[in-house]
Amino acid sequence: MRYNNCFKIGDAEISISAPTYFIADIAANHDGSLDRARALIRLAKEAGADCVKFQHFRADKIVSDVGFRDLGSQASHQSRWKKSVFETYRDAEFNRDWNATLADEAKDAGVHFMTTPYDTEAVDQVDPLVLAFKIGSGDVTWPEFIQYVASKGKPVLLACGASSLEDTVRAVETAIAVNPNFALLQCNTNYTGSIENFHCVNLRALKQLGELYPQMVVGLSDHTPGHVTVLGAIALGARVVEKHFTDDNSREGPDHGFSMNPKTWREMIDRSRELEASLGDGLKKVEENEQETVVLQRRCLRLTRDAAAGAVLTVDMLEALRPAPRGSVPPYGLPNVVGRTLKTARTYGSALNWADVDGEAARA
Repeated sequence: MRYNNCFKIGDAEISISAPTYFIADIAANHDGSLDRARALIRLAKEAGADCVKFQHFRADKIVSDVGFRDLGSQASHQSRWKKSVFETYRDAEFNRDWNATLADEAKDAGVHFMTTPYDTEAVDQVDPLVLAFKIGSGDVTWPEFIQYVASKGKPVLLACGASSLEDTVRAVETAIAVNPNFALLQCNTNYTGSIENFHCVNLRALKQLGELYPQMVVGLSDHTPGHVTVLGAIALGARVVEKHFTDDNSREGPDHGFSMNPKTWREMIDRSRELEASLGDGLKKVEENEQETVVLQRRCLRLTRDAAAGAVLTVDMLEALRPAPRGSVPPYGLPNVVGRTLKTARTYGSALNWADVDGEAARA
């Protein structure tokens, strides 16, 4: 296999059989403050995140001021920002002098440290500090960058929002050609936080991706309100989940509005762990907590009248009633006992056991 179906990010196993790995994307919600960034790391850990993630970009390395000004109102929700797209990105830049400080903060808090880099300089700067890299959906069509990130040898998580299947396959093949520790995240890149976006999340795409790359770790990078999409994704096999994280959704900034906060994040984690526990191993069987139920709720064949030893069993001598003690004949065993003789006397209402019937009664 050209990719691993199980790999490690720090001390966490990433696989279909492991608990879902939750990434709190603090992104630009630090609002330019190192103290806020440190506090958000602590809050994310307390809320149950496995990893905190930032975004390393410089405005002039990710967007064209001229290009976005030319777009005007075509810039979707970004056209409604109070500042230009370039200025907004510049204000949201991650101060790269914080790298070591925040990596240490995360380590001290007991949470993993990660980033989405947007230029090769950022990759080189944070490589000694991160346990894995996330590549954003916007760079799916940039194979040279994907290859560069993957070549660092750290696990790579790739979001494929706003991507065709052809785009996705190209990006995946580029990454796994040099790095087998890889996870593919379904994503919808509309960042408005509107409930109408639920129609476009397309969680079933996870099934197609799983068929295309059997046993590859898949996940969800999500920007919808609440956590219903997260629960759906986990049920469909996602084992990496990324959501934005803030302490206050009312703050000014491009990401605060659609982010999770400590309360909603904790609820998402708790419900997700309950869902994981309920998924089971996929093998249909009588579960361990149903052992008593098998006796109490199932029916067995019971005598409708007293019958002496040697009596030939007829249909009218038997009825199906609860409970069904172990060793008793279930209702579907009726054809196997009618016409056979009782080895011992049985009284009205007693359960008919397989051991009570003479001959080679088949236990169907």
